[in-house]
Amino acid sequence: MAHVVTCFVRNRGAVLLTRRSERTGTYAGRWAGVSGYVEGDPTDATADAWRELREETGLTEADLDLLAAGETVTVADEEGSFVVHPFLFESSSRTVTTNEELAETEWTDPTEIRDRPTVPRLWETWRRVGPTVDDVRTDRTHGSAWISARALETLRDAAAEADDWESVAAVGRELRDARPSMAAVGNRVNRVLATAERTPDAVVTTAIRELRAAFDAGDEAARTAVGRLRDAEATAVATLSRSGTVATVLRELDPSSLLVAESRPEREGVAVAESMAAATTGTVTLTTEAALPAAMTAAETAVDAVVVGADAVGPDGSVVNKTGTRVLAGAAREAGVPVYVVAASDKVRPAGEYRVEDEASPRGAVYDGDAEVTVFAPTFERVPAASVDGLATEAGLLDAAAVRRVAATHAENAAWDA
Repeated sequence: MAHVVTCFVRNRGAVLLTRRSERTGTYAGRWAGVSGYVEGDPTDATADAWRELREETGLTEADLDLLAAGETVTVADEEGSFVVHPFLFESSSRTVTTNEELAETEWTDPTEIRDRPTVPRLWETWRRVGPTVDDVRTDRTHGSAWISARALETLRDAAAEADDWESVAAVGRELRDARPSMAAVGNRVNRVLATAERTPDAVVTTAIRELRAAFDAGDEAARTAVGRLRDAEATAVATLSRSGTVATVLRELDPSSLLVAESRPEREGVAVAESMAAATTGTVTLTTEAALPAAMTAAETAVDAVVVGADAVGPDGSVVNKTGTRVLAGAAREAGVPVYVVAASDKVRPAGEYRVEDEASPRGAVYDGDAEVTVFAPTFERVPAASVDGLATEAGLLDAAAVRRVAATHAENAAWDA
């Protein structure tokens, strides 16, 4: 039985589907992912996946992140018998250079797989690597914008397979409650279920629309922040933690100096500093939260603005973000430096709801010894509204009254399950 890889490449919620040409040995004219034979050890097909991506699309390790390798799918029909190894990659680009094995390519929503003539069991293959409720619940690497997009994809795929509204609603409840601190997850799921007709097909269509809108909102929020920083002539910036929207701001602004807090205990700031060193032309300095007050005023690392993301924004304008943000905001206020939060308005909590993330970092991230030491290591904390000088969203800089209006709308959407 031959082993093959099927690679799904995703960008902004869409995946790359390919139509196989007459030059392929099997399933000519059918739609597929990026696929090919495993030439090495089937237990380690990752190298084959990367090879097929390079040969068939021109995408390389510089363009892609490998996110998942799924359980295999077995196919047996008149064309042959195959063990399919599924992979999911995230791409920074939709530009592909195809070879003779592909007759056509299209970036489209994965649910299109169900309506096209595809290679056998392609939808099942996608589901082996597509996002799940558990992925949303357990992801401790990405920010809330990323995780909320995965929640919408999970809801979409569940609705595509569902026979009735109640089974879709049950998945929606799981997703809504999976990350209680990340307001965007609940708000986006609630909006889909509040505005779609109560049929699975309507939920699929609405989830796809909301997914596209979510990416656009992040882009617009970043533009708002960049505009404000340029108006303020900010050229030296400090940040903390991992936020895709903040990364977009920093790449576009390209400050002459960037100060990045390490972000204890899980040290996400290290990866932020590394990525920004590659993406910007200015000087990048990594520091600890304890050293922030000194670093923000030292001659070589002084800053004139702070930019952070948010996992949630309270109806009162307070911000919930990675632990360490409050230290950063306090140091900024002491130094007379403005603090800007960049976040889509879906990160505002519904009116009447307030909570701080009740998750905690693993004990071993702080102390792995044998002594009877209690560890206090919350993942998130609240930053008072008075410590924030501006909330940059897709709708512009929001003042307190605007935040309250957004919170009221989110509360209305949350009532779908009342």
